Amino acid sequence: MDAEIREMNLHNPDEFEQWRSFLSGLGIANFTADEVDPLDGTIGLFEGDRLMGTGSYSENVLKYIGVCHKTSENGAYFNKIVSTLLTQLGQQGIFHVFVFTKPQYSDSFQHVGFQEIVHSESAAFLETGPTSITDYLAQIPKFAGESAAIVMNANPFTLGHRYLVEAAAQQSAHVYVFVVSTDKSLFNSQERFEMVQAGTADLKNVDVVSGSDYLVSYATFPAYFLKSDKSRVRYQTTIDALIFKERIAPALNITTRYLGTEPHSETTNVYNEVLESVLPPTVRVKIIPRKETAGKIISARDVRLAIKDNRLESLDTLVPKTTATFITEHRAELQERIRKGMKIDGN
Repeated sequence: MDAEIREMNLHNPDEFEQWRSFLSGLGIANFTADEVDPLDGTIGLFEGDRLMGTGSYSENVLKYIGVCHKTSENGAYFNKIVSTLLTQLGQQGIFHVFVFTKPQYSDSFQHVGFQEIVHSESAAFLETGPTSITDYLAQIPKFAGESAAIVMNANPFTLGHRYLVEAAAQQSAHVYVFVVSTDKSLFNSQERFEMVQAGTADLKNVDVVSGSDYLVSYATFPAYFLKSDKSRVRYQTTIDALIFKERIAPALNITTRYLGTEPHSETTNVYNEVLESVLPPTVRVKIIPRKETAGKIISARDVRLAIKDNRLESLDTLVPKTTATFITEHRAELQERIRKGMKIDGN
């Protein structure tokens, strides 16, 4: 019987249950709203009414790829699902595509044109498309000697972020500040990048660069093949650390990574622990205590709450003048984003 690709509607309870049951049989266990709601499209490969394979995508990340193991067409069905998803994304103008998968499935994706970026014991991260991590690294300015690095979301750029950059700049000949590019924050990626640039413009040995797709966002990393949320954070940060250690640091001669302490975030503490475990000895890890004001650490969350509550007079003690100017000029738009449901909790 010829297998046929059909669109699946996961809002339909019967289709969702067929899809969930099929993937559960393949060892995929997480079907929470956090995982399923962000999916932009799902296809099924059917023999009659029998689901034989499925795949989904969220933005430019493939997710929930699974094929029945009990068919001799296993390989052909896998290829058909992946090629169909790539065609659908291409029709939307999306050609640079990523996938996280179990390490044992990395070869299958490589056979259909993906290149592995890194892998850990628990996950592999691959990409396909007209550009690659090699292209990304090639366009970053190079420094002749050793460099240090900081990775930040800067939502927004605070005096705490500035303190960390200053510490790195004083201790290092050159510093790269990578700004996470995923747009899941109150301030979008371009705004955050520009705030970091403006807030460090006087530090002549600092280059601000985009993290692009390679400083991986928690938003894109799937939890459905991991056993717990804590596993999700640890495994995701392991992939993130390996990308930095194996691909980014060697290309840019980065020998030190600076981190800030985060006493109120278990997620960030786990992230720091993983970085301290994975990066050395290739990359040294230096942890700088968070800057305080009036006996309290400076937090980007406090800035976002001040915007929400229209308490902009408190900004002078929390953010550089460049950030305060941006917030003041865009107050109405930022407050509108919050009213429309943009989350402001978290780091």
